[in-house]
Amino acid sequence: MRLLLALLTLALATPAGAQDLLIPMDESQSDHLRAYGAVYVALDRGYDVDWLLNVRGGSFVVPSDADLETELRARGVSFEPTNGAQAVADAESPAANTSVVRLEKAPTIAVYAPQQTLPWDDAVLLALTYAEVPYEQIYDEDVLAGRLSEFDWVHLHHEDFSGQYGKFYAAYHGQAWYQQQQQEAEASARAFGYSKVSALKLDIARTIREYVVEGGFLFAMCSGADTFDLALAAGAAGLDIVPAEIDGDGQTPGARDGLDFAGTLAFEDFHPELNVMEYEHADIDAPPPPSLRNPLTDYFTLFEFSARWDPVPTMLTQNHVASVRGFMGQTTAFREDAIKPGVVILAKSPTTGSVRYLYGPAGQGFFAFYGGHDPEDYQHFVGDPPTDLSLHRNSPGYRLILNNVLFPAAKKQPQKT
Repeated sequence: MRLLLALLTLALATPAGAQDLLIPMDESQSDHLRAYGAVYVALDRGYDVDWLLNVRGGSFVVPSDADLETELRARGVSFEPTNGAQAVADAESPAANTSVVRLEKAPTIAVYAPQQTLPWDDAVLLALTYAEVPYEQIYDEDVLAGRLSEFDWVHLHHEDFSGQYGKFYAAYHGQAWYQQQQQEAEASARAFGYSKVSALKLDIARTIREYVVEGGFLFAMCSGADTFDLALAAGAAGLDIVPAEIDGDGQTPGARDGLDFAGTLAFEDFHPELNVMEYEHADIDAPPPPSLRNPLTDYFTLFEFSARWDPVPTMLTQNHVASVRGFMGQTTAFREDAIKPGVVILAKSPTTGSVRYLYGPAGQGFFAFYGGHDPEDYQHFVGDPPTDLSLHRNSPGYRLILNNVLFPAAKKQPQKT
């Protein structure tokens, strides 16, 4: 009798035809960020995962497997039984702006970041670590050794590819960490046969660009985005934009107006900031004016795309909200008139019109750039402690990062908008 009651209870609790598990990504999800890690585990174990675009915040369907259920419970991720075939069929209905992308492989992930300890953290590293998504940390020696081809997805830590050490000279050139960073960078450049750090970083940027053109996926936030294109534009024109206070020699006369944008990924028609005392790399950055810098009112809006015809931007903007709280950074946002044709704008500020999030194709690959430093710390300063993501398990801003992590797992890379 007890066994019969147990079976009856199970039958009543499980919908007819339920063979799979739905990981909802709407407001009912208890931990959005770790849900991505659970999906990664499913892929890593050889399971296919269906990403239901625009269905309950971009939900996932995974096979009903006892081990996966254990993983989901251990991570605190909400899930429910579902008929996966029916869920997919419903999402493919032309009656709604929904669709399905099949994820088939766990992407190999690299974070381009120095091994030395710097007095700031990186939102992507925080997201990967909290979600328990495995990655490998690489740096210049790995790039020059040709290792980029081993990875499906590469994130650029807050690197300054222009060779100016983050434009921290004015505020921090007397600090021990700054001097150590400069000494180690110069020693590394010499060890690789370069006379200056900017020359090394230019070759690194060119190699990473080639990785994207050949089919890789590149993601960068904050200054990692604009200094990448700045280095490419200055290098293509043969210009030295580094102040003498940093590298000991002078800048090329006329450098401000002589950049070559033919090889940049996202930006054009911009100018470098040549003053060593200015905490800005170029006029790509478009932060809100001081009067609008308020964490309670600053936000940006995600664009809505056709899930069926524009699956790439739809994947990259999946979220349980349409508007995301803004956050500052050395590069907070991007001037729309500095963005190249063909680059797709994913999110903008309705108050300033600046672009917060974009993506575009480059050859066989893709790139996505996201403005700001930390989605859950409005104005993060050097030396501030890292954000504890266990307190922000449902962060819409961090979800955008993790959408990018899963993007290379898609069965095929659809064409751009």
